[in-house]
Amino acid sequence: MDKLKAFESFVSVATRGSLTAAAKAEGVAPAIMGRRLDALEEHLGVKLLVRTTRRISLTHEGSAFLEDCQRLLSDVANAEASVSEGGVKATGHLRITAPAGFGRRHVAPLVPRFRTAHPDVTISLNLSDRVVDLAGEGFDCAVRVGDLPDSSLVSVRIADNRRLCVATPAYLQGHGTPRHPAELSAHDCLTLSSEASQTRGWAFRMPTDGGGSEVVHLKPGGPLDCSDGQVLHDWCLAGYGLAWRSTWEVESEIAAGRLVEVLEEFAAPPNGIYVVFPQRKHMPLRVRLWIDFLKHNYSQPGFWTAA
Repeated sequence: MDKLKAFESFVSVATRGSLTAAAKAEGVAPAIMGRRLDALEEHLGVKLLVRTTRRISLTHEGSAFLEDCQRLLSDVANAEASVSEGGVKATGHLRITAPAGFGRRHVAPLVPRFRTAHPDVTISLNLSDRVVDLAGEGFDCAVRVGDLPDSSLVSVRIADNRRLCVATPAYLQGHGTPRHPAELSAHDCLTLSSEASQTRGWAFRMPTDGGGSEVVHLKPGGPLDCSDGQVLHDWCLAGYGLAWRSTWEVESEIAAGRLVEVLEEFAAPPNGIYVVFPQRKHMPLRVRLWIDFLKHNYSQPGFWTAA
């Protein structure tokens, strides 16, 4: 028995729901498809399909085996494509998710460029600030910013991210520049409201008595707060106060002089920007190429300031 051909025939029949339709798609007689399925079931020792004169349905074992066969055939196609004439050729559908604000700025613009390089890949991009269940919702991978909780997901760090205390030149001219985090209490600080997901406060690296340093979280107050980080960013640009924002969000505006970083000597160590994906023995080629594509772009000089 040609196992690969038998797997292909099984997938074709199962997805089309008909021996005749699968045989027609392959250009063979329905009897040939039937013999391949009989041989496969005999080899496995289980019934994969329930065949009647009117319909074909999957058994419980058949449903589980179908998913494994589809993944196997996809891996075989990727392996062939990776060494075929013309070099690497990814195929299939790529489902990715990212945080809304970061995704709009630094993921969405790259998606069409990736597909231009790999035209046989179709892509769905989901932008959401909730933590998406990748395996449960059928996503190939996610971009996540900041510290990652322990999980069964595999993570690849693709860039560094820092949080900065920033304000407009006009605000600093009118209210003065803080020289120490303790002085934030005298300023208008634009903060996330208590119902937002990030509630630990603003992180600063403070000196200790022993000559070292430790990261301290402060919760400065102010006349304005919001649960949406983009709104805080817009308020900061409008000169309403100091904000604690990520480099991916403000680096271009710092480079342009629209925002100024303050308290630089107290900046906390960087955290990471990651791609995470479910545990799997063989990563689809399209996912591996997408991760490499992100890493390459994020490492380019000027990427964050030009975004």
